[in-house]
Amino acid sequence: MKTILITGAAGFLGSHLCDRFIKEGYQVIGMDNFITGDKRNINHLFNHPNFEFIEHDVTEFIKIEGTLNYILHFASPASPIDYLKIPIQTLKVSSLGTHNLLGLAKAKKARILIASTSEVYGDPLVHPQSEDYYGNVNTIGPRGVYDEAKRFQEAITMAYHRFHGLETRIVRIFNTYGPRMRLNDGRVIPAFMGQALRGEDLTIFGDGSQTRSFCYVNDQVEGIYRLLLSDYAYPVNIGNPHEISIKDFAEEIIKLTSTSQKVIYKDLPVDDPMQRQPDISLAKKLLNWEPKVDRTEGMKITYNYFKSLTQGELYKSEHKDFKKHIKK
Repeated sequence: MKTILITGAAGFLGSHLCDRFIKEGYQVIGMDNFITGDKRNINHLFNHPNFEFIEHDVTEFIKIEGTLNYILHFASPASPIDYLKIPIQTLKVSSLGTHNLLGLAKAKKARILIASTSEVYGDPLVHPQSEDYYGNVNTIGPRGVYDEAKRFQEAITMAYHRFHGLETRIVRIFNTYGPRMRLNDGRVIPAFMGQALRGEDLTIFGDGSQTRSFCYVNDQVEGIYRLLLSDYAYPVNIGNPHEISIKDFAEEIIKLTSTSQKVIYKDLPVDDPMQRQPDISLAKKLLNWEPKVDRTEGMKITYNYFKSLTQGELYKSEHKDFKKHIKK
């Protein structure tokens, strides 16, 4: 039985990855400090014989006993609300945290896959975005703490690959959705669905002409799984290339939820990307991967998940208190 360490295990994507690798017969070590993760996402795994959990901050020294074959580094805030509130922690988890995990991978002779993001492309001047595009990023803007952290993460990972011969993989994740998303984390899908369920107007930032491409979580996990087991060390886009404007997406949500809310418009946040669509030609060629779940089907499953939340969860305006994680 091979052993895999998954950081950010209590997060949205991390918890689904734990499920997948347990299903594939791996011994899974989950690691999280719950700064943005939720223990409820992995409650069902605590009694599983092939799951071990370590509560730990990856920016501190990491010690794992025994054999380790693979590492998935998915620890990071991923919500604009989160990384604007905890900018230094956001920078540290993808710099110090990645450095620690690369060192662990080197010591254990393990293969490591790091979770990068479409945000490395910034507000792109090339559309759709392919892996050979270097991006258009504001390094000192409010979103720079996330974008630049991920760009540094890619750079140090490739340095370890080239200098130490470490087996590395880099996935550039585009907008992903599905059950276990945090309701009030500021991203468009949980925001729209929460507003619809509460009977509130749907809020669009800007004029709604900006585009996004949404990939269902099972498709995303399949792409990550195939990339880890591939022999390709450079970044690979994993996302759904079917693009939609935010304005049209709001209409889809209103139709899906059978609600009659208005759509209201607010100012666009600084450096919010106007276009987001992956070129997945490389993933198709390299991994024989492309998304299978249609947005209509995936959104129904996701909406049913949000409908299952309690009234207390639905109306709770703030899901995270970062006080204990902030040092002043």
